[in-house]
Amino acid sequence: MSGGPLQGMRGIVAGGAGAVGGLMVDLLRGAGADVLVVDVAEPPAGIPYVGGDLRALDARVIAELRRADIVVLAVPERVALAAVPAVAPQLPPGALLADMLSVKTGIVAALADHAANLEALSLNPMFAPALGFDGRPVAAVVVRDGSRARALLRAVADRGALVAELGADEHDRIVAVTQALTHATVLAFGLAMDELGVGADDTRALATPPHLTLLALLARIASGQPETYWDVQAANPHARRARAALAGGLATLSGAAAEGCGADFAAVLERAHRRLGADCGAYTRMCEELFAAARPRSTIELFRSA
Repeated sequence: MSGGPLQGMRGIVAGGAGAVGGLMVDLLRGAGADVLVVDVAEPPAGIPYVGGDLRALDARVIAELRRADIVVLAVPERVALAAVPAVAPQLPPGALLADMLSVKTGIVAALADHAANLEALSLNPMFAPALGFDGRPVAAVVVRDGSRARALLRAVADRGALVAELGADEHDRIVAVTQALTHATVLAFGLAMDELGVGADDTRALATPPHLTLLALLARIASGQPETYWDVQAANPHARRARAALAGGLATLSGAAAEGCGADFAAVLERAHRRLGADCGAYTRMCEELFAAARPRSTIELFRSA
């Protein structure tokens, strides 16, 4: 792509052979940057590549870092936290050091401590990399602003992503709800079915649209990479509180059903309902569309085609 917001810049994507790294390689190249992958694994053919680990820099990787305009850390948290103090001193002043971690407080502190003469940006695509940027949210924590950081954010927005800028702790607190709480709810549903000794094969004939929707979510999460969901639950400093709130909400519901009256249960529903805010009507319509897709006939046809 000629004339993109990163035109003429030299970019390095650490971890570029992985799914998130590949997403960023495609983004940078599409926005006009020349891109080099640094990874212990080899990326797809046709992408310039240097084998290496940013926690233990060799002479060739150091030479590339010293010419870079943008370095993206698309690596696990433990690797990124160790790489920042090693990589930052090798970059030219004013270069951009960015990460793609799903938890921000730790990496943002590291960027603030070790990248004082650099621009620094912490991104979190809130979707599976295979889905692509278009129409999907990307969280952005601007640690140290500048022209390269803004150019990378423009490149993300140009792909159709919905960029939301926020602080590191704010990010982690909200993501503890959108990811940790959501995943915990779905996994707890699956564990409860196991505790009750009832499976999807048993419920299929009588499954309601809400039940089918939860089964679909359970299938997606429980079939995923355990490391991904472990990071969501274990690394976010607010995730423990989110799980405790889930347990507390279930206890409140149980109390209202077992010991309260109809008015008590109505109060529980109202307490949950008001968290939907002004967009409640839009969520109601979304639910109608989901349930229309989960109607019994189409579900049976889906099973037959599997």
